[in-house]
Amino acid sequence: MEMDDAVVALFALAHPGRLEAFRTIVRAGPSGMPAGEIARAIKAPANTTSTHLSILTGAGLLKAYRSGRSIIYSAELTHLSGLADYLLNDCAQGKPEAWSQLTVPEPATRKTA
Repeated sequence: MEMDDAVVALFALAHPGRLEAFRTIVRAGPSGMPAGEIARAIKAPANTTSTHLSILTGAGLLKAYRSGRSIIYSAELTHLSGLADYLLNDCAQGKPEAWSQLTVPEPATRKTA
């Protein structure tokens, strides 16, 4: 990943509404989610959600396809992984010991009643 791509992706995620939309879509899994459902899930107007989704798609973090009258959005996790890799490698400047203390927490598991 190039610096310009990283900046665009970070900009796209650096807004509470866009980050919430992205999180919602990631949680939906590989099959994605229709735009209308995303808007309802994040409790945002359709036009605002559309803008968020457009920015996230333009940044390479989402992909979209039409299914009937709906547009389905799914996460481009390889792009997100590339962003994380870029940040770690760029910050470490080829010195892995610079981030050797980095810990990645285990994903939280959902508790069922």
